[in-house]
Amino acid sequence: MSTLAALGGSGFWGFDAGRVFGGGRTIGRSTELPRAWSVPTGTVIFGGRARKKVAVEADGLREFQAHRPRLFALAYRMLGSGTEAEDAVQETYLRWDSADRSTIRSAEAWLTTAIVNLCRTWLVSARARRETYVGPWLPEPVPTARGELGPLESVEERELVSLALLTALERLSPVERAVFVLREAFGYAHREIADMLAVTEANSQQIFRRASVRVREGRPRFDVPADQGRELIERFLKAARIGDVEALERMLAADVVSTADGGGLVNAARRPIVGAAAVARYLAGLFRWEVPGMVIVLEEINGALAVVVRSAGEPMLVVGVDTLGEVVTALRLIVNPDKLAHIGRVDGVVAE
Repeated sequence: MSTLAALGGSGFWGFDAGRVFGGGRTIGRSTELPRAWSVPTGTVIFGGRARKKVAVEADGLREFQAHRPRLFALAYRMLGSGTEAEDAVQETYLRWDSADRSTIRSAEAWLTTAIVNLCRTWLVSARARRETYVGPWLPEPVPTARGELGPLESVEERELVSLALLTALERLSPVERAVFVLREAFGYAHREIADMLAVTEANSQQIFRRASVRVREGRPRFDVPADQGRELIERFLKAARIGDVEALERMLAADVVSTADGGGLVNAARRPIVGAAAVARYLAGLFRWEVPGMVIVLEEINGALAVVVRSAGEPMLVVGVDTLGEVVTALRLIVNPDKLAHIGRVDGVVAE
């Protein structure tokens, strides 16, 4: 039982009463890529051969490891989960191990095609699971200060890994998500995307236009400089910790929305809280409680500053904060311990 669940109590934390390669969970059976999916010229897709019982030779392993960070970044953007992205990378390695690499002319094209179509398959079952998910579903947070998701040097690059945009990607079908991620985040040409996904180039362009509208409809892009965002979030956190409801209200947009993801494992509000007054009271209650050994810090999560709460070094809560100008427009609270596991593993690797 998590620390939060064990403590329970009405209002605790504002909730309703009541890496290393090869890591991660196993998600069902390995799924072979359907034969219908084509691949770029000179690329070979793993086609059901029995897997070798020996490790991939050194050259093949070095080649795969060189592409591993990009594969993780791609899989995470496709799945919205660091844990599942690790599993997708592991499965892609097993397919690479079993492939006849003498016929592969482009390792990047082969590996990209394999992992993006694997993620497409997994998204079908993931969407079904999320229909029965307890409460709101939010993406799994990933630390990005050390380049875990690749270089994030521009506002646009940071937006593409934000919790807000990853949540919006849930509106897309698996093929729409694949086209959007490959084009917008990785800059692949529509001709290359068409080869990977077995669609026409014109269809890829059409899918991308449609997906872009659906993802960004009704929400602004990031426009707050990092220093200004830090100052606002620090003032916001200070007001929340001392329970200054009036100060909180002044820093919240009138239509601010706070969404909590406990996944049924931790008692959390199962509906979004809307409006400055309601969210201010919620936050004042949330940060009123203390747990022995609790530390609250600001860290870069998904390309933006976020509030991270730890107890005895273990992550308990991540709060993503969307800002616009001088106000907070949205909050995303992740307390589901399964979704904090990836941060815990990253912390452990860094500590070593």
